[in-house]
Amino acid sequence: MPSLSRVEATARGALITVESYQVDLDLTGDAERFRSTVTIRFRATPGAETFAEVKPHRLLGVRLNDRDLDPALLDDNRLPLTGLAASNTLTVSAEMAYSNTGEGVHRFVDPADGETYLYAMSFLDDVQRIFAAFDQPDLKAPVTLAVTAPPEWTVAANGQLADRPAPGRWEFAPTAPLATYFVTLIAGPWHVRKDEHDGIPLALYCRKSLAAHLDADAEEIFTVTKKCLDRFHQLFAERYPFGKYDQAFVPEFNAGAMENPGLVTLRDDYVFRSAVTDTQRELRATTIAHEMAHMWFGDLVTMRWWDDLWLNESFAEYLGTRVTAEATRFTQAWTTFAMRRKAWGYAADQRPSTHPVAPEEVADAAQALLNFDGISYVKGASVLRQLVAWVGDEPFLAGLNAHFAKHRFGNATLADLLESLSAASGRELADWAERWLRRPQVNTLRMETAVDADGRWAEAAVVQTAPEAYPVLRPHRIGVARHAPDAPAHLFEVDLDPAADRGRTVLAELIGQPAIGLLLPNAGDLTFAKIRLDPASADAVPMVLPGLADPLARALLWGEALDAATDGERPVTSLVSLIAAALPAETEVIIAEDVLSLSRNLVDRYLDPLSRDAALLRIAGACATLLAGAPAGGSLQLAAARGLIEATTDTRLLAGWLAGEDVPEGLAVDADLRWALLHRLVVLGAAGEPEIAAEAAADRSATGAERAASCRAALPDAEAKRAAWEIVTSNTDLSNRLVEATAEGFWQPEQAELTAGYVERYFADMPAAARLRTPWTADRVATLAFPRYAVAQPTRELAAALLARDDLTPGLRRRVVDLDDDLRRALIARTAVAAAGA
Repeated sequence: MPSLSRVEATARGALITVESYQVDLDLTGDAERFRSTVTIRFRATPGAETFAEVKPHRLLGVRLNDRDLDPALLDDNRLPLTGLAASNTLTVSAEMAYSNTGEGVHRFVDPADGETYLYAMSFLDDVQRIFAAFDQPDLKAPVTLAVTAPPEWTVAANGQLADRPAPGRWEFAPTAPLATYFVTLIAGPWHVRKDEHDGIPLALYCRKSLAAHLDADAEEIFTVTKKCLDRFHQLFAERYPFGKYDQAFVPEFNAGAMENPGLVTLRDDYVFRSAVTDTQRELRATTIAHEMAHMWFGDLVTMRWWDDLWLNESFAEYLGTRVTAEATRFTQAWTTFAMRRKAWGYAADQRPSTHPVAPEEVADAAQALLNFDGISYVKGASVLRQLVAWVGDEPFLAGLNAHFAKHRFGNATLADLLESLSAASGRELADWAERWLRRPQVNTLRMETAVDADGRWAEAAVVQTAPEAYPVLRPHRIGVARHAPDAPAHLFEVDLDPAADRGRTVLAELIGQPAIGLLLPNAGDLTFAKIRLDPASADAVPMVLPGLADPLARALLWGEALDAATDGERPVTSLVSLIAAALPAETEVIIAEDVLSLSRNLVDRYLDPLSRDAALLRIAGACATLLAGAPAGGSLQLAAARGLIEATTDTRLLAGWLAGEDVPEGLAVDADLRWALLHRLVVLGAAGEPEIAAEAAADRSATGAERAASCRAALPDAEAKRAAWEIVTSNTDLSNRLVEATAEGFWQPEQAELTAGYVERYFADMPAAARLRTPWTADRVATLAFPRYAVAQPTRELAAALLARDDLTPGLRRRVVDLDDDLRRALIARTAVAAAGA
């Protein structure tokens, strides 16, 4: 079906003004369909013609003003409207289909108790799966919703509940003006917890089978919510503008969360059923803060078109991290941002699909979906942090508040925001925006030093470079830190001028100082740039890193080592040596977790099988040492145990823990850890279908079903692989999560010979498979099912042949382009490893 183009949206926006939506949904039918009736009131240029969008199973009736329209006029998802009056009323009745892909109205039957739950996801093009609409972000209007549901169900929506005139009938008050992609509801036998803060009603929803787990964490979730609300009210003159603040933890959600005003939806993985690390609790807190930031950036003031997506996501990412660090117990949120989030941003910005933070043109909504990536989120947030460092926090916030006041409940563009920020800061921001927001790719800041005969720095400079394809240098305000063993850190700030000779900025403060320890550029992580140490500093890292007190500095040094290995500038074996030397001394959970996960990814793809086995043995040893020294029952112990499970080949240890034998004191072998142990045993050929079936029988939850699907796909058995591949490429009956879990478990580096025949099949089968599913799910499956461990030139040749076709979906093309580039990097890195070993 056609995706709305910017040209079409601009033309329609000039013709009509939407005044209101009156939506009535009947959810009492069968398990496949529901009834939808919407009345839209809108003004238009008299005599004009336009269209509304709807994606029905069956269109039942259409009435425009005083005339009935033939439902057969519907062309794909477009309903043509002609002969418009100055004031118009459009009523559309339809039978709509439930989905199992997390879009439209998603229907889920809980395997734990057989209860049915519904939730609505209207994002991007999917309100049309719920009711007919003018589906573009700049046609905002109040929405009044009424729902008929089974009488034992609970229903919630964006607006406040206004009336329940009969059992099963729920009528909600009109909302403030909303973009169509924010409309949501939940319906089912939801468990609810309620509270109130500063005059704002609060509620939490989850499935009944998760009730005890939500109750255990409700105080923490409410506390985070309240503290974030307070902090946003301190930062912004505009109070939270949407009445109540509900948060619903919904099953099989595609995203982390969705910022629907009045009813935020979050994936119910955030309702923890097993022991979790503080990193996972922090991630839940930053997600809550991120979605709350959207209440101002996206909901109160909405982008006019998807080219300004960054006005939503970059600001929510920046403010979500900032408010979490400032208002909650998770004070090290910027360390997590540096370690985990920026790794995502740097990777996205270096791939062939890179794009500006604020592109000049996003042709249609389908292209917009592809830009929900590490650039729109993390690079944009990092750019905002750099802007704050440059103009100052007070002028920055003054500009934001002026922006809210001017565009309240309306739409705005990059130009509108820059106007407000320039007026508040007194700085001309056009050149800054051109370099930072309109140009893609990432700069590298490399330290260059020379030492004189007396052991003092005769030369110290930061050299900024840019990729050949995008030769733009940028202004940076950065910190530079000198770290030495048994000495306090010395930190100072410096401005990097993009017009400087060859991008070189001399650090005059260091000239003549004793050349001891290491020099860390971008200390404090104030800018978005890759860093590289000078050779002497790189040599000093193994000695300095274990004793470095500042977790953010440690995160930056680990990030530099991981990135240098990713780029093939240093062999992965050197990274493994650093892990063996420094990881056992790590105390920050996020650093330990991400060093292990990111390095494991590099080891699996960048090393030949023999070298990989040796590297995993060393990583497992580092995890065992970390585990032995970690406090019992704490986050670090759990992180070390998970890392050991993923790296070890000691099936006796794994089976023993699964049986409750020789488990470290304080480590809970709960449902999630049991699945991790079983999955590793399956991969290693030490457990099979009987063990998977027994574990699934003991864990009859949705999570258990997903873990079992992943384990079955990971079985080192030809028939199991055949069945899994059929699910990945042709099954549309299973939900999004079960298909994704199967794809994720399929490829294992230990099973290269068994899965060799599926490398070619991926490139043959995936084009048709991608067209079977909606874009969000199809793109995710295409990524997970890619033969990422088949690091060889023939794999790249197969990718090139696929990309030469003209029948690929935009999402599949982008995924394969980027994943093929990952193979290119892996081949380069293998060359570096071979050269280092020669």
